[in-house]
Amino acid sequence: MIVNRIRVLRAEHEWSQAELAERVGVSRQAIISIEKYKYTPSLELAFRIAKIFNVDINDIFKYMEEK
Repeated sequence: MIVNRIRVLRAEHEWSQAELAERVGVSRQAIISIEKYKYTPSLELAFRIAKIFNVDINDIFKYMEEK
């Protein structure tokens, strides 16, 4: 499973899901799904999200083994 810190980073920037979605070029529903771990973003989208937050991709996304 890929876990992420998108919700935390959005809060730090005071961005809504819709604002982040517009900035990275996806739907609000896509952001909701990523935050709830129902959808794993493509590598390209993951890099776009990291660039928008101006952080390394590893600071947002982590691989966690499912048990």
